[in-house]
Amino acid sequence: MVHHHRDVQGGTARAAVFGVSDGLVSNVALILGVAAAGTGSSTVLVAGLSGLLAGAASMAAGEYVSVTAQNELVEREIEIERRSLAERPEEETEELKQIYMQRRGLEEDKAETLAQAVMADPEVALDIHAREELGIDPEAGGNAVGAAVSSFIAFAIGAVVPLVPWFFLQGTWARNISVLVGLIGAAAVGATLAYFTERSMVRTAGRQVLWAAAACVLTWGIGSVLGATVV
Repeated sequence: MVHHHRDVQGGTARAAVFGVSDGLVSNVALILGVAAAGTGSSTVLVAGLSGLLAGAASMAAGEYVSVTAQNELVEREIEIERRSLAERPEEETEELKQIYMQRRGLEEDKAETLAQAVMADPEVALDIHAREELGIDPEAGGNAVGAAVSSFIAFAIGAVVPLVPWFFLQGTWARNISVLVGLIGAAAVGATLAYFTERSMVRTAGRQVLWAAAACVLTWGIGSVLGATVV
């Protein structure tokens, strides 16, 4: 039976999942903190929208910078290896031979034959050295723009979920429904992660709900204290 692997190194999927989770948890916590301070529903709505936009922009910028920096580091290492292959081919051949012997368990004559065959083509040699010596897949660089866009959209989707009730309701009803949909959303994120990683759905969903609930309790407490003490 033929099986297919998903691309887990590009960064876009990771950014999307993290963005939804972060947007959901951070905005439901922000909304509750502001609501607990005794402010009006319009203030809560403005705060929630501000949190959505600021958080989404921050996540997108962070992902872009992170992926770009990672790609540049990989490119630098590959360029160093390219120069070394051109300037010291004998040393690089011996190095590859030792890798095949020590890491792959090949006999010396087979390792030397394979190393010589690889070194015959400069591009193949660079690719193999990057993988075997540096542990880098030259073709698996992350898409910085894709990661940024995915992160922005995902964060916005997660952040808008607990904010929706405040468009239609006010006070206690809006607050309670906001918490409810926030926790349901956290469970959904956990269940999705469990599905793709083939882990326990109950444990993964429960972990997400626990973190979301902890953030809600913390910000609600802080908001209550500030609302009672700040004039």
